[in-house]
Amino acid sequence: MPVPCIRHATPDDEDGLGRLDRETWSTAHAVTPPPRQPYEPFFRPRSGPRDHLVAELDGRLVGYIRLGFPTELASNAHVRQIRGLAVSEEARGKGVGRALLRAAVEDARRQGARRITLRVLGHNTTARKLYESEGFVVEGVQPEEFHLDGVYVDDVLMGRPL
Repeated sequence: MPVPCIRHATPDDEDGLGRLDRETWSTAHAVTPPPRQPYEPFFRPRSGPRDHLVAELDGRLVGYIRLGFPTELASNAHVRQIRGLAVSEEARGKGVGRALLRAAVEDARRQGARRITLRVLGHNTTARKLYESEGFVVEGVQPEEFHLDGVYVDDVLMGRPL
């Protein structure tokens, strides 16, 4: 099985990441509406290329992870938060999500963070198992925080020390 190449995103990744975001959108993991068609910018002022790691397999962009700050408070600057993770359908089950997650943990550590956190929907058992296998633990649950496809869904808060 080929090993994914993980690198920091560049401005040239905008179109590919936008396409990946549209193709992978699902209420299994997203609480926001689907990205608008035909095109909505992927990079934003508070979430640019430097905040993303991308995965490539055989030279094709197949995944990304977005790392940011949970708040803008100086007293919270020692924490990084995973603010998005997507893997293309054809790359699932090939270690891409795990490689991105590990790279994000290392990136946060290099930035001087002491903790890394994330939020995951309660019904997203695949993602929750991945996070748990990489040392994340449930630190809180907000019951029925979201209403998606006619169902109330928990928001699960997870974290781990670095």
